[in-house]
Amino acid sequence: MDRSPGWTFVALALAAVFFAGVSFADDYPSRPIRLIVPYAPGGGADTVARIVAKRVGETIGQPIVIENRGGAGSIIGTDMVAKAEPDGYTLLLGQSGPISINPAVYKDLRYDPIRDFAPVTMTTAYPYILVVNAKLPAKSLQDFVTLAKAKPGSMNYGTTGIGAANHLVTELFSGKAGLKMTHVPYRGTALAVADLVAGQVDVVFGDPVSVLPHIQAGTLRALAVTSKERSAVAPEVPTVAESGYPGFDAIAWHGILAPANTPPIIVKKLNTEIVKALQNPETRTLLVNQAMQTVGNTPDAFAAFIKQDIAIWKAVATEADVSVK
Repeated sequence: MDRSPGWTFVALALAAVFFAGVSFADDYPSRPIRLIVPYAPGGGADTVARIVAKRVGETIGQPIVIENRGGAGSIIGTDMVAKAEPDGYTLLLGQSGPISINPAVYKDLRYDPIRDFAPVTMTTAYPYILVVNAKLPAKSLQDFVTLAKAKPGSMNYGTTGIGAANHLVTELFSGKAGLKMTHVPYRGTALAVADLVAGQVDVVFGDPVSVLPHIQAGTLRALAVTSKERSAVAPEVPTVAESGYPGFDAIAWHGILAPANTPPIIVKKLNTEIVKALQNPETRTLLVNQAMQTVGNTPDAFAAFIKQDIAIWKAVATEADVSVK
């Protein structure tokens, strides 16, 4: 075996790097952590961030400070984290929109969700609920498809904007069902749901928090959920898959990501603490009350999911010719 001075120097250098990393991890975190939410305060992503950050901050002994950096389709805040120092002190509350959907619809995105981030864990997930105005004569998903096919283009569907997540979910379903509907984009879920209640549009794939109160009030009718299995937030509502479209599966999600090149030992420590927080009964209850399902997977599993999710939505956007300049 080569015992030359050069070999000894390399071995000592590698050992120094290793032990410096271990020391850094032992001291981490030694100051507050910033968690960037690329949306305005008060929405679903912001709520998830605050619930998780509070619990994790209590267990790691340092506060996790929420910074809302909304704008430009969530690109501003997401890009900010992509370019941040990879030291574990700036994290992103990622979501399916900026991480999985934006690469599919934006031609010149400032960041690459695969290259620029180190996934830590998916925190929460939820299905979209296909809802129609209660006065529409459709009691099931197949009833709705029959109505839509009878007059192609006559059905209007509302979304939160061109290239938004529920725009692509609607296009995915339309492709599977062979439907031709007219897109009506809005500036936010609340406006789309309000017009659905008023009968100005016919169908919306909405998030549970936005549509469940109207379902319970009887002004909207839920026909299906988009997850592979029935959702605990609306267990009586069948899935799209069991309603005649096997394999249909489309969920929205939130998760924590760090900048690329964050030391793996820091990513692992973050993963351990966040997963532990998600398993806490009080935290889980708070998230379930927001119609969220807690997840808490490994960094590798989360990374694999993101790659698959991006591929799915790129195919949908290409097929439906959806793009945002």
